[in-house]
Amino acid sequence: MAHDGEVTQTQTRGSFTDNLAESFAGADVDADAQRRASLRRMKLVALSFLIGATVIFLACTWAQKGGDAPGWVGYLRAAAEAGMVGALADWFAVTALFKHPLGLPIPHTAIIRRKKDQLGEGLGTFVRENFLSPEVVENKVRDADIPARLGDWLIDPAHAMRVADETATVVRVTVELLNDEDVQQVIDKMIVRRVAEPQWGPPIGRVLETLLTESRQEALLQLLADRAFEWALNAGDTIERVVTRDSPTWTPRFVDQLVGDRIHRELMDFTDKVRRNPDHELRRSATRFLFEFASDLQNDPRTIAKADAVKDELMARDEVTRAAETAWKRLKNLLLDGADDPDGTFRQRMATTVEQIGQQLQTDPELRAKVENWIVRGAKHLVARYGVEITSIITETIERWDADDASRRIELHVGRDLQFIRINGTVVGALAGLVIYTVAQIIF
Repeated sequence: MAHDGEVTQTQTRGSFTDNLAESFAGADVDADAQRRASLRRMKLVALSFLIGATVIFLACTWAQKGGDAPGWVGYLRAAAEAGMVGALADWFAVTALFKHPLGLPIPHTAIIRRKKDQLGEGLGTFVRENFLSPEVVENKVRDADIPARLGDWLIDPAHAMRVADETATVVRVTVELLNDEDVQQVIDKMIVRRVAEPQWGPPIGRVLETLLTESRQEALLQLLADRAFEWALNAGDTIERVVTRDSPTWTPRFVDQLVGDRIHRELMDFTDKVRRNPDHELRRSATRFLFEFASDLQNDPRTIAKADAVKDELMARDEVTRAAETAWKRLKNLLLDGADDPDGTFRQRMATTVEQIGQQLQTDPELRAKVENWIVRGAKHLVARYGVEITSIITETIERWDADDASRRIELHVGRDLQFIRINGTVVGALAGLVIYTVAQIIF
């Protein structure tokens, strides 16, 4: 049953694709039919001008043979004759673009059919030099004022939420496409292993030395002194138990209590002095020890080796070895949960961020200029680097066309407008003939 369902789905997708292709093909056929009918009508109109000029020329010639024709007939005959010549010349010129006139292989005719590839290459070069040049693209991008328009669009809460929704969709799709093991390996190699590769001693020693030079240890020593004093205040019972336990059995009880009290008082007094005096000898000794330790971490091989041993022990722990897996699982769950919740914090913060970006684009001229420069540089880079590839679509597409089919297609698209050349040729030729005949009559 599952196999039958898959076959049915495949057939459905195939029939849909076929129907879509047939629809586009049908649309092209209908459009070509309309263009063909329009081209045919314009050819008839242009031909009617030629026929009209021919009829007038023949009528004027017949009238002049009788010998009693008025003078204006000569003017009309000259105009019609020149109109015939202009119409025939332009008919030849227009027809020679697409085919051999009257089927005769006259040189330099059927230009599009013979020069199809060169025309495609020239068209691609023309587009690249005049439309995809870096200067033209930069002017168009700057005139478009994209940052300001983008800011106006992003500031709308509905648009901002739409961006957040689309971003959430992209995040979900991206996370689902990623392979967990691959991501974990990347995290492990890029972060965990990079941390474990170098020696820890020297860099830790340099950081510690910098902190000591800036007297950052004083806060820590003060904290330790305060905690030591607090412990000493409450250490009376502990000291008494230790003294009683370790004193000789023959000493009286009250002697142990006196010794314990004395030790407790001395301990409180000592910790209090350390706590109150930043320049206490114990503090200075601790600082000297830390400086020596920082130096040993950087220069003493034994200390460096011990630091590396500690590093290896830490990196061998399960918490570290599974850090990449744990980090990715938590990040993945966080991203998926945020992407799936339409009212969650992720989308709300994303929408708020988008609105803030829109506001900044509206109110901050420096930011707008910076974004516009980014866009301009990106567009110019794409044009400079891929302009040839972009225009190659034109040249390669035209090269794949059949010569006769290309000629027919181009004629269907531009042939109707070219018929006006024939019409204009008839009219302009007639006017030119009339002027020439008139000048000749005046001079001679």
